[in-house]
Amino acid sequence: MKHILFFILFFTAVTVSAQTEFGTKYRPIAAPKFSAKPKKTPVPEVKDPQAPNMDIPSIKTPNVFDNTSITPKSQLQVGAEKSKFTMSTETDFANPGDRYIPKMEKDLDKALKDAGLKEGRGTLVKRNISLGDFRTKSKYFIVKFRDFGAIDGDMVKVLSNDQVIRDQIILQANFIDVQINLVNGFNKLDFEALNIGALGGNTAEIRVYDDKGQLVTNDYWDNLAAGFKASIVVTKEE
Repeated sequence: MKHILFFILFFTAVTVSAQTEFGTKYRPIAAPKFSAKPKKTPVPEVKDPQAPNMDIPSIKTPNVFDNTSITPKSQLQVGAEKSKFTMSTETDFANPGDRYIPKMEKDLDKALKDAGLKEGRGTLVKRNISLGDFRTKSKYFIVKFRDFGAIDGDMVKVLSNDQVIRDQIILQANFIDVQINLVNGFNKLDFEALNIGALGGNTAEIRVYDDKGQLVTNDYWDNLAAGFKASIVVTKEE
């Protein structure tokens, strides 16, 4: 019985000693303190939509021609310096359509000539024309003049034995009549081209009638040059 009591007292003493030793060296770790307040989320900044956005980086379009592994740079690409050598007389300010004007005018002239609306300024006839010698008992001749080509200002002068009967007749589409009195014997009638028209040589049509209305002679001038004439010799009989 004594041994059991001694053992209980010894065990109790050891336990108390151990608790005292651990109690002096052990310090409990304090629990972390957590704030009861909720975490504040920052309000995003609202920017003016009309203000320039400096935060967005610029986007550069890739240029595939800068990659020499794909294809070499073309000399015709945008931004390449234009060659200064040229054989053209055109300037940078010339109208590109001007080069087509001469051809258009040439085609228009051809169309007008084919339609009979324009005379061709071809080779001018530079010689005097004889309309023949005639004998007649008529007291006078009626000479009719008109422009059988385009009306472009052709003019004719009329003379009889070197005397001016009409100093200037401007030819029209319709005939213009001129009466020439004949003297007994020799009569020389001259019809002179005063000019060439704006579209070509003088293209007068001449018709000569006696006093009974009978056609004596006629002629067409095909681009007669200025200063040349057509003549008719008439012998008036009694």
